Amino acid sequence: MDRGRHALFPLVTPAPADAVGLRSERGPILLALMVSTGLIAIDATILATAVPSIVRDLGGFSQFPWLFSVYLLAQAVSVPVYAKLADTVGRKPLILLGIGLFLLGSVLCGFAWSMPALIAFRAVQGLGAGAVQPMAITIAGDIYTVAERAKAQGYIASVWAISSVVGPTLGGIFSQLGIWRWIFFVNVPLCLLAGALIVRNFRESVQRREHQVDYLGAGLLTVGMTLLILGVLEGGQAWAWSSPTSLAVFGVGGLLLLLFVLVERRAAEPVLPLWVLTRRLLATTTFLAMGIGVILIGLTSYVPTYLENSLGVSPLVGGLALAALTLGWPIAATLSGRLFYLRYGFKPTVLIGMTLVLLGSGGLALLAHTPSVAVVAVTCFVTGLGMGLVATPSLIAAQASVAWHERGVATGTNMFARSIGSAVGAAVLGAVANAVIASSGRPETDPTTAADSGAAVFLAVFVAAVLTVVAGLLMPRVSAQEVQQKGEGQERPAEDGVEAEVA
Repeated sequence: MDRGRHALFPLVTPAPADAVGLRSERGPILLALMVSTGLIAIDATILATAVPSIVRDLGGFSQFPWLFSVYLLAQAVSVPVYAKLADTVGRKPLILLGIGLFLLGSVLCGFAWSMPALIAFRAVQGLGAGAVQPMAITIAGDIYTVAERAKAQGYIASVWAISSVVGPTLGGIFSQLGIWRWIFFVNVPLCLLAGALIVRNFRESVQRREHQVDYLGAGLLTVGMTLLILGVLEGGQAWAWSSPTSLAVFGVGGLLLLLFVLVERRAAEPVLPLWVLTRRLLATTTFLAMGIGVILIGLTSYVPTYLENSLGVSPLVGGLALAALTLGWPIAATLSGRLFYLRYGFKPTVLIGMTLVLLGSGGLALLAHTPSVAVVAVTCFVTGLGMGLVATPSLIAAQASVAWHERGVATGTNMFARSIGSAVGAAVLGAVANAVIASSGRPETDPTTAADSGAAVFLAVFVAAVLTVVAGLLMPRVSAQEVQQKGEGQERPAEDGVEAEVA
């Protein structure tokens, strides 16, 4: 990539660490980022609690993994495009575009008349989420130093903590009342508020330059991944695994992904720069994000359904059990800076987190054949604590190790990896669950079948956690100060200006 073509650099002068907060000079921007993050945080848990209700109304239990896969795939393939544009046209236009698309997708989902229609409209939501989440994280990386982010992350993590309770609770209530469509309509006022706060409080002055978007690479990645997910989800259902159709789907999907890699090597501004994988810190944090994506989707999409079908509990109870996972995550993320990576470094923090993930996911898999709400809640909480010590520190390490004009790409790649992990994970775990249900000869609502399929899914999640540990072990051992100094040493001169400021 020709860095000389970029004319982007933040001119924000970092404020003292004690100036981090909603009442500080940058407080209005932080509030805007918190509300924007809330859109994605609530969506991460609110839908899973209503899956049985949606299936009863629209049908197609075997298709429900698509509700998560298509959303995450759209998010994943759009993240690198948005990240590239963010480094050339600025962050603000893209986060507003993302909020608009998320709003449109939410309204369409609320009016969906069939499972295929709902799946298609979830893709629109995913395109919006692909801009909102990474842009919010990137803006925070722009206006806060590494040390400041440890405090700023506490505010952003509080959004996930609140959403971890609000999301499942709303989803459960709407489901029990038979108005599951409000799961999507509730996003409308949140989107309007988030957009208004961004417009009012965040300014950036960008000297726009001509740029080339790698549409060919994005198209090859989208179609290739869609075919692979289609093959995994429909194999053994719509067609036999060894059928010509199955072989053709996997073959063409694999070929397109190979072409994608070749295109990325020659693209002037690749949608997924391969140089990211040549830096050990970025490569290992990317694979950590992918593993976290698999673990996260495996629990968030199956825990409520597992409890509702195996024990007959209400959607609200199933949702609150899942809330333990998303409550543990922000608690650990908030404490990770002050208690761990600022003192001991990023790698020890990640390894401590992965140990907790192994304990939580292993315990859940081991005890899944004897369903218990309490056991699920405790193991999910421990797993969430672990993921909070892995996801946030590894992302901050990746952000801080690169210059500003690379930060959008580094952030986007990390989010891309998590989304791809979740999209593929949803497909693979869905195939595992469907295979167990099909072999039992009983419906998915049968308690024994639900327990067996849940146990199989949770065992697969544990295996994914074991593989993710490898990336943590290969992560280079650097301190927060070393990473920050390296990143600052790569910054562009101040005259290449993009300015972000408080309105």
